Amino acid sequence: MSEMRVVGVRVELPANQPILLLRETNGERYLPIWIGSVEATAIALEQQGVRPARPLTHDLLKDIIGALGRELQQVVITDLSEGTFFAELVFDGGVRVSARPSDSVALALRVGVPIHAEDSVLEEAGLIIPDEQEDEVEKFREFLDSVSPEDFRGADT
Repeated sequence: MSEMRVVGVRVELPANQPILLLRETNGERYLPIWIGSVEATAIALEQQGVRPARPLTHDLLKDIIGALGRELQQVVITDLSEGTFFAELVFDGGVRVSARPSDSVALALRVGVPIHAEDSVLEEAGLIIPDEQEDEVEKFREFLDSVSPEDFRGADT
């Protein structure tokens, strides 16, 4: 299992569909996951440190977990089947809950827990970006620095 970090969320044109881009913490592979606009907004808001006046669903879930005395320990992207990614929230006591990767990542960022991907998922869908394309990754990072959550509103899901 490989630890991942969120590189960011990008809206891919012309489909106007957000992509969550994860990268191995100690490796070279990237894992692109198509996600919905609501989840993209939730991830982007958290990455930018924006606190909405009222809690978003992922903020509420974080508060509920704490109120119930549980602890989210990690998020694991567990499988890829017919183009759909699957994830699990791993809690204390070995409790696992199935969840979409986008929701899992949004929650992991709020709680501050690691995000992992099974090696089988990375072997199937992971991308290695050659050195000559590193400029593209840097451009992507610059794009992420300039994007706002409003850029994600109105995307088809």
